[in-house]
Amino acid sequence: MAYETLKEGLSDAGFTLPTPFTDDGTAVHHDALAANVAFLRDAGASLFVPCGNTGEYYSLTNDERVNVVRTVVDAVGDDATVVGGVGGSTKNALSLLDRYEAAGADGVLVMYPGHTYVHEDGLCSYYERIADATDLGVVLYKRGPRLSLANLAPLSERENVVCVKFAQNDVDLFATAVSETPGDVVWSTGVAERFVPAYALEGATGFTTGIGNFAPEPVLALADAVQAGDLDRARRIRDGLRPYEDLRDESGVESDFAAANNVPAVKYGQELAGLYGGPVREPLAELPDDVKRRCREYYDRMTAMDLD
Repeated sequence: MAYETLKEGLSDAGFTLPTPFTDDGTAVHHDALAANVAFLRDAGASLFVPCGNTGEYYSLTNDERVNVVRTVVDAVGDDATVVGGVGGSTKNALSLLDRYEAAGADGVLVMYPGHTYVHEDGLCSYYERIADATDLGVVLYKRGPRLSLANLAPLSERENVVCVKFAQNDVDLFATAVSETPGDVVWSTGVAERFVPAYALEGATGFTTGIGNFAPEPVLALADAVQAGDLDRARRIRDGLRPYEDLRDESGVESDFAAANNVPAVKYGQELAGLYGGPVREPLAELPDDVKRRCREYYDRMTAMDLD
């Protein structure tokens, strides 16, 4: 896919796909994955991100990652955009590039580095080596300070660096990044629907979604409203989606870790929509019954709201 075409695809709602596992969690349920993607395609989705954080990237083997990407590519058809997550060591990330390209992916999302000890120059080298090793479009995932604005600027000028997924909840920093980054990249909001209108005002043309996996209509309506510049409608839809988003951001029962509910709440939402979500893998945990009850309440409310 040509880079300009890829940029057009990234300027939309990107569906960060959960990975459905078999009931015992030991294998990927590929038939369910294909059915879930077909459901989204029928709803009008056109940008898909398998093997990201919502896809439990760090709970997958490389073979599982490649097969997930292949299943998604086969399910979406030729006129959709697929961007697969890569990460871990440089060698591990590089090992996935050719395999993703052979599977039919259009681009890669470079997962946020998780090494305990890092250096600014070493981080820049990490991203440069990945970008240099592929002709696929590269999406940079800014989830914290390790991808600094100082490194983001030169990386943005590489031809195949096409997008920045900005997932820090800091509109001021985002505005600075947009104004100080020289490359022609697409800016995508990675903090979900709650802040889409605010980031759109500062230059984001796309955003990624988790709840869109089970409620695509309101999420796509939000994207339409933002693209049309109808921020009143965008805020109204955002307000209807926010209770479920706030629940996903909670740490969970007897847990102090932020957003521990994130992925299991998306998978349970898929079950509410008549899809297959399946279990999560450790280090995640399933939702307790009282949280599931709230999920049902918020799901019913947001799927019944007026989208006009």
